[in-house]
Amino acid sequence: MSRVVLYMSMSLDGFITGPDDGAGRGLGIGGERLHAWLGHGGADPASYRPGDDAGATVFDEAMATGAVITGRRTFEFAGGWAGDHHHGVPIFVLTRAAPAEPPPGSARYAIDGIASCVARAKAAAGGRDILLHGAATAQECLRAGLLDDMELQLVPVLMGRGRRLFDHLPPGHVELDLVRALDGPHVQHLRYRVRSEG
Repeated sequence: MSRVVLYMSMSLDGFITGPDDGAGRGLGIGGERLHAWLGHGGADPASYRPGDDAGATVFDEAMATGAVITGRRTFEFAGGWAGDHHHGVPIFVLTRAAPAEPPPGSARYAIDGIASCVARAKAAAGGRDILLHGAATAQECLRAGLLDDMELQLVPVLMGRGRRLFDHLPPGHVELDLVRALDGPHVQHLRYRVRSEG
């Protein structure tokens, strides 16, 4: 059964971008540091394969997912991945209102809420996991009880400013279970399972 998995590189102080992220600078000022563990690929995201075993394991799992869910902001800042995040899998772009022009390639807009978006992604994924991108979308998925796992790449740097992953969660606790920790030469890969309530 498909699991919704957030893949995110994050600084020790919780930032996923540097300051002043925006169109043409999706990772903000200095935010590339958070993704240096991926290596130096080309325009195709699948070409960014780390050279170490831990990073390669996590990267290969991400590239084996059967669908992608992302927020519109992340999608647009990433240039829509030119319509193909990896291997032509469907990309569901969560948004309140779809632009008049359709998205490129295998992307499609999802305007009917997070639950419907996740259901559509699961149907399209063919039993494979779903890769989740974007802080706001991750928080929305978490609030709705639809996020299964978090694969966090903890980068040993303090950014000080930028966009934080968990800035806008409501009060209360979200309990997590650490299910895997892999040490890479420049990053620690931590996989957490989100405990379901009840």
